[in-house]
Amino acid sequence: MAEHNILGKKGEQLAVDLLIKKGYDVLEKNYRYQKAEVDIIAQKRDVIVVVEVKTRSTPEFGNPQDFVKPKQIQQLVKAIDHYILENDLDVEVRFDIIAIIKNKAGTRIEHLEDAFYHF
Repeated sequence: MAEHNILGKKGEQLAVDLLIKKGYDVLEKNYRYQKAEVDIIAQKRDVIVVVEVKTRSTPEFGNPQDFVKPKQIQQLVKAIDHYILENDLDVEVRFDIIAIIKNKAGTRIEHLEDAFYHF
């Protein structure tokens, strides 16, 4: 597996661990629908939380959360709409980003709730 893929998988596991520690139930990891992949679908009370995990080894080229683009947001919205219909859920939906910088100097994790709005 390529180095960046290994880093991404480590980042996703760190994100899952953080969410569990904060009281979320993790419902799905790497949920796929059409061209979209939702890193994590979690739930806290009656809110479904769509979590995009962005892991980088350096902030040199920008913060990890800056790499979530409008087209990706549209795909995430389609995927979670499908998930909610498929599971017949009546819940509020929130989109979060967990931004991680992990390198030899350490690990920095930032959980950005309501990181973007669907349109």
